[in-house]
Amino acid sequence: MPEHSDVTAGQLLLAEYQSVKDEQKARIGFRDNLLYVTLAVVAAVIAAAAQAKQASMLLALPPVCVVLGWTYLVNDEKISAIGRYVRGDLGPRLARLAGEDTAFRWETFHRGDPRRVSRKAAQLVVDLLAFCVVPLSALAVYWAGDVTRGLLVISVVEALVVVGLAVQVVAYALPFRGRDDPA
Repeated sequence: MPEHSDVTAGQLLLAEYQSVKDEQKARIGFRDNLLYVTLAVVAAVIAAAAQAKQASMLLALPPVCVVLGWTYLVNDEKISAIGRYVRGDLGPRLARLAGEDTAFRWETFHRGDPRRVSRKAAQLVVDLLAFCVVPLSALAVYWAGDVTRGLLVISVVEALVVVGLAVQVVAYALPFRGRDDPA
């Protein structure tokens, strides 16, 4: 015969909710700081390249922006996944236990804002500018100057990788990815 537990299913679900929301909050802070880090790195590389009068130094921007952009994208996806999990799984289970229609109404309520689509579009533009347009512009500046063969090959590879990141940024932003629109 199983022993009586002092912990209820509802308490476990609420503890899980708190845990995933804490993770989501931490990821949001980390993700948002990646934009500031990207801006600082871009400014530093541009300043160093200008001071040294070496356009080839701009070739440092694509790999840095891709790494920061990919990290941003992965964290954004996990933030969205947590929201989907709370809305689609955890919330309904807790609502059933409580005998309610829904739980955590804010998780769905804020998604009905009529300006949400325009904010998502603006965020897509910001993400593309920060992580893709800036490094592609740096490559264009490099290509406009004295280009060496070895660095040209590296810069073309960098351009392809940045374009690949841009495709992923757009793909993750699109609401018709076969699942719920990201949070």
